[in-house]
Amino acid sequence: MTGTGNLRRMTDSSGPPWSPRVPADSVLGDLLDRSRNEPPEAIPCLVAAAARRMGAQEAVLYVVDHDQQTLVPLGGEDVPARDRLDVDTTVGGRAFWTTEPVEPHERTGASLWLPLLSGATRIGVFELTVDTLDDAARASYRQLAILAAELLISTDRYGDAVNLARRDKPLTLPAEIQWSLLPPLSYANQRVSLSGQLEPSERIAGDTFDYAVNGDLLHVALIDAMGHGFEATLLASVAIGVYRHSRRHGLDLSQTYAALDETISRHFEEDRFVSAQLVQLELETGRLCWLNAGLPPPLLIRGNKLVGPLTGAPNVPAGVGGWAGEVAEHKLEPSDRLLFFTDGVIEARSSEGEFFGEERLVDLLIRANTAGLPPTETVRRLTKEILAHQGGTLQDDATILSLEWHGSHAATTSHDGPQPA
Repeated sequence: MTGTGNLRRMTDSSGPPWSPRVPADSVLGDLLDRSRNEPPEAIPCLVAAAARRMGAQEAVLYVVDHDQQTLVPLGGEDVPARDRLDVDTTVGGRAFWTTEPVEPHERTGASLWLPLLSGATRIGVFELTVDTLDDAARASYRQLAILAAELLISTDRYGDAVNLARRDKPLTLPAEIQWSLLPPLSYANQRVSLSGQLEPSERIAGDTFDYAVNGDLLHVALIDAMGHGFEATLLASVAIGVYRHSRRHGLDLSQTYAALDETISRHFEEDRFVSAQLVQLELETGRLCWLNAGLPPPLLIRGNKLVGPLTGAPNVPAGVGGWAGEVAEHKLEPSDRLLFFTDGVIEARSSEGEFFGEERLVDLLIRANTAGLPPTETVRRLTKEILAHQGGTLQDDATILSLEWHGSHAATTSHDGPQPA
């Protein structure tokens, strides 16, 4: 039997078998088993019940909003009410952006805050109120946080509860389509870390990105479709479809560009086109190949210095009917960082008409690199600065994607995990 009655029994901590401090492996196994037949909105209740079995008094899951600036609590039966949290100014926010557990020195209603991570993707945080903490308890709660994150991700495909919680503002139809087509915003392995973001999150239309890791090769595409609204979204969606189809059929960058150009020229009006950057990175050697078709050149940061924009043979946007795309190459060094972006980033204007500009962008990149911030946090902070420059509302789409190559002999620990403030 599933449904409300079963959920009540699972979340009832008043009697057997829900006694406190049940061994973690038993609790996690029960949670995984019971969650299989429950809707997404039941996950916060099930996780809270599991935490109580481990000895916690209260447990609350938070998910980050689309702009990655606010943590939104997920409510439910037997889950205590909580307010939203600002990522930059709260204890819970610190656990989010550092991806490290935080134990407040002064009791603030919670004894432990844990990041919710799915790979390198930061989903939110997990708040726990407990009487005492030892190393065994910390390890158990951390395992529970890992499972909770994966349950939120996996069940999100079957309902809208988590997706709706992440929205501070209603999405337009174009934005709804673009967010549904995105890959996870972040990825990391031993050799590479990357993270991207779309803005304005609730009105994005023609900008998007995609990536894939296939064996020793990282594929990345940045897309900026001409225009605004639904037509730009339709154009961008087709471009992403062509890109994925080409990638999965083993086409090289020039062939992929030709496929984009041919498809857009054939199926859209003459004045429709897509600006793009198509990228491949050999993870073993650091050999970077890219084809730039109408977007600003990527920026390369090495150490705490700007090596410069990576320039190469320019190509006209896809759909204009250009010649065969020319590919540029560059050899990266370990710990090199790249930033790919659409023109809406540097062309964002303040109320006084001042452009955000490349110089300001480079300064922020170098400061993030000096602070040791991973691509996920670098992108979040850059996004916040771009939005602030234009008074919190962008007039044009702006997409950024940060990439770091760790080297061919990178350590086995994640390069997108805990970092110093």
